[in-house]
Amino acid sequence: MKRLFDFSFASFLLMIFSPIIIFLSLLIKLTSEGHVFYISDRVGIQNSIFKMYKFRSMKIGTPPVATHLLKDPYRFLTPVGRFLRKTSLDELPQLFNIIRGDMSFVGPRPALYNQYDLIELRTKKGIHSLTPGLTGWAQINGRDELSIPVKVDFDEYYLKHQCFLLDLKIIWKTIYKVVKAEGVKH
Repeated sequence: MKRLFDFSFASFLLMIFSPIIIFLSLLIKLTSEGHVFYISDRVGIQNSIFKMYKFRSMKIGTPPVATHLLKDPYRFLTPVGRFLRKTSLDELPQLFNIIRGDMSFVGPRPALYNQYDLIELRTKKGIHSLTPGLTGWAQINGRDELSIPVKVDFDEYYLKHQCFLLDLKIIWKTIYKVVKAEGVKH
């Protein structure tokens, strides 16, 4: 049922947001060098690697590490990068990942391939058995403000309590937090 919901809802949202996706693609192309999309290797279900799509919000040549590990992340942002991140519009292309089955709407956020500490903790707790999500329990409980062990504790809670009603609650709270731009550092 979850996969059917993911595929149907992502397809619907892709149709609804297609004008915004086209507009943002043009805006990114006109204001910075490089591709419109940033494609990164992420850790998926069972620690498999998949290509995750985002709108590019960082300049070409930015080191491929989590943003909080950059010395001065603001200097790497493109002219529209801060807006894209603050509004979470940089995440819209992940609808393609959901349609493909690489991601779900709700699950632990996919780790970068080189976030070894996060991957190891998630594997120890069985979280690697979940399909990563566009949003998740950790996302609505702190997002960028959480340390890795706390993030993993929230992921473990989701693993043990996952159900359709919890997913709907997480989606609803995500919409609320995105509108308020709550928990976004960069």
